[in-house]
Amino acid sequence: MIETERFQAEVAGNIAGLKADTDVQALSRIWLREITRHKYAYNFRWLGRPLIQFPQDMAALQELIWDVRPDLIIETGIAHGGSLILSASLLAMLDYCEAAEAGAALDPRAPKRKVLGIDIDIRRHNRDAIEAHPMAARIEMIEGSSIDQDVVRRVRERAAGQRVLVLLDSNHTHDHVLAELEAYATLVGAGGYCVVYDTLIEDMPDDLIQERPWGSGNNPKTAVRDFLSRNRGFVVNEDIEAKLLITVAPGGYLKRVDDGG
Repeated sequence: MIETERFQAEVAGNIAGLKADTDVQALSRIWLREITRHKYAYNFRWLGRPLIQFPQDMAALQELIWDVRPDLIIETGIAHGGSLILSASLLAMLDYCEAAEAGAALDPRAPKRKVLGIDIDIRRHNRDAIEAHPMAARIEMIEGSSIDQDVVRRVRERAAGQRVLVLLDSNHTHDHVLAELEAYATLVGAGGYCVVYDTLIEDMPDDLIQERPWGSGNNPKTAVRDFLSRNRGFVVNEDIEAKLLITVAPGGYLKRVDDGG
């Protein structure tokens, strides 16, 4: 136990050092800017499906799932489905670990934990691939705008009584992300997280954001700032960003610090 505590203290010191090292932070921002020109996030797959994500954020998600132990992960934005499959597989491992700890049998046909994905346009070939995947039993999908009131109602009904983790990665305009935050962040309990992806858009040069309705001053990071100014129950977990350095979600790992009461 003493050695574990020493190691944890060392890691905390590492993270504190990174938070204070403005040079390495600047280098990371330069790397992010230049690698984005090469569509770096498009290069990775999870269990066979493209997920359009940075490996560093995948590692962070694994840590959050282990710590929060959600019953339901709500994801806005589906694309090729890789992110849904990543979340589903991590929930499957969590179920397996808990069953092993309890000495209980695990029935893969009746998964305990699930992922709910929402997208305004789930393309047929992507839906077919997701539904044919071995993780399909853990995945539910809703086609429609994530801020449509009927969709919000359905999601909130599905989330009732569940420990929820929220991942926002659909339309990246300020108004859309702010509406998503207002619709879904309150589903997160104390100690849980709402992760807002692609906040890095605010820090990218204009030439990297072409033919998109979002950009500098109109993006997930501006929505997060707006939301936090009126919702004191959430804070940015700056330690996650500091230890990752390379992330699509700077300032986007939002931790709930109250129970909403």
